[in-house]
Amino acid sequence: MDFKKIVQERRSIKYFDANHKMTKDEVNELFKMTVLSPTAFNIQHWRFDVIENRELREEIKKISFNQSQVTDASLLVVISGDLDAWKKNPKKYWKNADENVQKMMESMITDFYINKKEMQRDEVMRSCSMAAMTMMLCAKNMGYDSCPMDGFDFPELSKLLQFPKNQIPVMFVAIGKKLQDAWPRGGQLNLNQVVNFRE
Repeated sequence: MDFKKIVQERRSIKYFDANHKMTKDEVNELFKMTVLSPTAFNIQHWRFDVIENRELREEIKKISFNQSQVTDASLLVVISGDLDAWKKNPKKYWKNADENVQKMMESMITDFYINKKEMQRDEVMRSCSMAAMTMMLCAKNMGYDSCPMDGFDFPELSKLLQFPKNQIPVMFVAIGKKLQDAWPRGGQLNLNQVVNFRE
């Protein structure tokens, strides 16, 4: 599909065909593309929980305002982020670079994040959000629709999925075959309201 068309036609879909299953090859391809998303210092803070267990999906639905996407989408991905990824052997994020670059990046990463809790959290949110957008655009290119979701109880989800303290949920992405089109776009702001050219 033409990329411009993918961007124009990607919409947040609320109702999915609960009988449709994605193949393992399709899911693998989706994640291969998703993890090519950018992250600061190549830290790759994201973690992806693919919820396949039907009972667990029902439990998640209960803490997600009973939204049908949770149980009916072919794929439910819980995207979370590791707040401590920056300090877990940071040299590994540059393992394909030469030793001097690895040491330099390790030092830069540590200096940039140490004692900066807000920055650590902000980077997780940015990285996970970029990955989610890549995932949704790739899904559209594969003939699937998607819905980013943050309508759920974040602390309860962390308990339900037994996330460690340093891992925080960011959003869900539900992917599948739509049953209904999205509503017409609510109205985009004019470019001159959101784009500021500074000469």
